[in-house]
Amino acid sequence: MSHPEEITRRQLLRRVGITAFAVGPGASLLAACATGGGNTPSAAPTTAAAGAVSPKNPFGVDAKKPLEVVIFSGGYTDSYAKDGHEPLYTKAYPGVTIKHTGTQQIGTQLRPRFLAGDAPDVVNNSGPESLDLAALANEGHLADLTPLWDAPSVDDPNKKIRDTITPAAIENAKLNGKDLVLNYTVSHRGLWYNAKLFATKGWKLPQTWEEFLALGETAKKEGIHLFAFPGQKGPYYQLWNMLYTAAKIGGNQVIIDIDNLVDNAWKSPAVKAAVEAWLNVQLKYSDKSYLGLDHTQVQVKHLQNKVLFYPCGSWLENEMMKDKPADFEYAIAPFPNVTAGDVMPYGAIQVGVGENFFVGAKGKNVQGGLEYLRIMLSKEGAKDFTAKTKNLTIVNGGAEGVDLPPGLVSAAKAQDAAGTDIITDARFEGWYKPLFDYAWQQQNTLMAGRMSVDEYLDKIQKKADDVKADSSVAKQSRNS
Repeated sequence: MSHPEEITRRQLLRRVGITAFAVGPGASLLAACATGGGNTPSAAPTTAAAGAVSPKNPFGVDAKKPLEVVIFSGGYTDSYAKDGHEPLYTKAYPGVTIKHTGTQQIGTQLRPRFLAGDAPDVVNNSGPESLDLAALANEGHLADLTPLWDAPSVDDPNKKIRDTITPAAIENAKLNGKDLVLNYTVSHRGLWYNAKLFATKGWKLPQTWEEFLALGETAKKEGIHLFAFPGQKGPYYQLWNMLYTAAKIGGNQVIIDIDNLVDNAWKSPAVKAAVEAWLNVQLKYSDKSYLGLDHTQVQVKHLQNKVLFYPCGSWLENEMMKDKPADFEYAIAPFPNVTAGDVMPYGAIQVGVGENFFVGAKGKNVQGGLEYLRIMLSKEGAKDFTAKTKNLTIVNGGAEGVDLPPGLVSAAKAQDAAGTDIITDARFEGWYKPLFDYAWQQQNTLMAGRMSVDEYLDKIQKKADDVKADSSVAKQSRNS
């Protein structure tokens, strides 16, 4: 099952520019990577050029004007900005001063500043404390990125930026019908496991839910939990896990309906089946004590072979690189078939764009902010990011020549096998952040066994209904 916006193997080869992946002797070439409008747009217009406009300086950046960059220092750390993108900016504009901040508390640090009218120029808005993008858009804090898409590429002035990146990034940039957000990375989300452990034990990846649970019984005898749910920071990983499993069961329309606030979308049979399946795994094959741990602590348990499968995205390997022992090799597994009638076949995998950046429309240097993003979207900027984070970007050719780790190669192989069976992104995280936060926060109670599946879905559906009925919330929509 495929939809127009989904990224196929051949499209990824062209768009992301990974022309070949050698996975071993005789291996085949592999694909290697990976919003519609509502209310009246309220983004503030980009201010006039401060300096002379040219193909090398399309926004008229004034090199004497300082630039402020705030980066979420999570799994990717902030080195890619501090030691990569920012030096490229200062090379292009000698003498410029860049104020850099790396933090895991984006919301705590920046929310008061936006309220006070003291916005940074560039923000990497990520992590559990990320800002509400829809609210910022409605308040006019997000600069229009249309001039960025239409600007000449750093690599080839005869090409527009929009022609050098994955088209899905432009589609996902939209809020209120305007291009306001840059999603910089291509990521794969699924179940991560230790390929070396599986090879040693002679275990095969389960393709059905019955096989998945049977492997859980086998692993339990060896003191290994089939699955783990961290209760502190990062439990939204499990919300993604449930939603993408629901899409596996019922098709991508399940997620599209949730994004579009369709009545009773959260109570669809596919969503209920996915939540029931994962709650059962949590109650029978996990460790409730992990509810007191954060995601990195549980990820260490995973590295210690105390957990067999961990739901996360392809940034996981880089995030845990310092803790990873030599006998652990990250690999991604597709979701097993939950029912005999799953709409999407075994092997379907989630591939999407993420890690959002925006330019502060009310910042002191909007032109510099747009130029910073243009430099990020150069091959040099993308290649340096991939080299430092071991994650792919939306830039065509942005990973050429980079030595990629086993986990990412595994994701490429899984995507190659999936073909057009790609599970779509859930976009309500950026569209209706209070709904997204409420949904994952309620999961702690659910996964602790203190709430039934019906109670959980009733609560989330009620929250979605409230969002839909709230006329102060700008509504977004998607067709595919």
